[in-house]
Amino acid sequence: MNRESNEYSKTFLAKLDKLLPDLEAFYKDIHAHPEISMQETRTAEMAAGRLNALGFEVTKGVGKTGVVGKLRNGEGPVVMLRADMDALPVKEATGLPYASKVTVIDRDGKSVPVMHACGHDMHVTWLVGAASLFAQVRDAWSGTLMTVFQPAEETANGAKSMIDDGLFKRFPRPEVILGQHVMAEPAGVIDYRSGVVTSAGDSFEVRLFGRGAHGSMPQASIDPVVMAAATVLRLQTIVSREIAASDSAVVTIGSIQAGTKENVIPDQALLKLNVRTFDESVRKHILAAIKRIVDAEAAASSAPRPPEIIPLDRYTAVINDSEATKRVVDSFCSHFPKDRVRESQPTSASEDFGLFGSELIHRQYFGSSEAQIRKSTIRQKRVAEWARSRLTTIHTLHPLFIQHWRLALKLLYVPQELGCQLEK
Repeated sequence: MNRESNEYSKTFLAKLDKLLPDLEAFYKDIHAHPEISMQETRTAEMAAGRLNALGFEVTKGVGKTGVVGKLRNGEGPVVMLRADMDALPVKEATGLPYASKVTVIDRDGKSVPVMHACGHDMHVTWLVGAASLFAQVRDAWSGTLMTVFQPAEETANGAKSMIDDGLFKRFPRPEVILGQHVMAEPAGVIDYRSGVVTSAGDSFEVRLFGRGAHGSMPQASIDPVVMAAATVLRLQTIVSREIAASDSAVVTIGSIQAGTKENVIPDQALLKLNVRTFDESVRKHILAAIKRIVDAEAAASSAPRPPEIIPLDRYTAVINDSEATKRVVDSFCSHFPKDRVRESQPTSASEDFGLFGSELIHRQYFGSSEAQIRKSTIRQKRVAEWARSRLTTIHTLHPLFIQHWRLALKLLYVPQELGCQLEK
């Protein structure tokens, strides 16, 4: 790193230590008060309040609960930083003093416990911290910083709701979009990947129709349970017999529901499916195969009416721009130990962050540094305790928090010497 770029780094880092106690308190508050998708009103108010205090132009209610902040600082490119805000309907069992005790009514009218089990409390904290650093050292960069606090990543409709509400029409169109995700890895490790990072995800509800009868008279029925069982078995052959070994895909039937009593044949059955793919042509083939198999099994059973296939949610694949990713990694490597910056493999987890890039792809402006947490409730305590330790040792352990401001230094007209090169 040359002397000039080292001075810029020192300028930013000089403000960091003083922010940490406040950021830790902010993180614990967010963690203790999680909100499920499209109910992130308190979190949004906290984020908006911080941005207002920093001098950002703040717009609330974008895509229902989303928050957009703009910090204009002279001529230069527009850089968008994104953090998702929503939590999951999971009961927290960490035993931490700031553990969530929240329960809410979900969109189906059920009372559910809520926990930040996927790290979005960290994401919000990181973005508040990054915004604070940029606001405090405006003489070290120029351009426009756009911060986006996004709702409903967990239900795959948050990014879409903000875009539909005019995110890229009401606000400046960014030249690069940066995101991040906490991972279940040792503190201080930063993962990156050029190209496909996370899979596309599609979920469906399939309703099969039969004819009910008493269990003692099966000849009078068209049994949807048998129809559903045959459908489940046939669906398993899509990946094993229709997808090449060189491709990768997942088809999961996570729910099957039919009937209420052992001696009554019901008149319908319900399946819930999830599909993960990395290639659009593979995705289209699998979705077509699902419809073909579901329709064929219904016809083979003489179903009284065609089955219904209802989409539940969809995540586009996150595909990182190679040039933007290289600039991210070069910037990381110029600051962090090289062995802490690692190239990852694609993950079959999904994220709606990719939809932002899809909206801008025709202008060839898209970049991110996304990594995925393994969403395992078994690891709740480990993830929550690790997240706390990573926050409180944010400088010495080099967490992903640095990602936001470090790359933005590169993009907002601040000179940086290239560090190590991407591994070939």
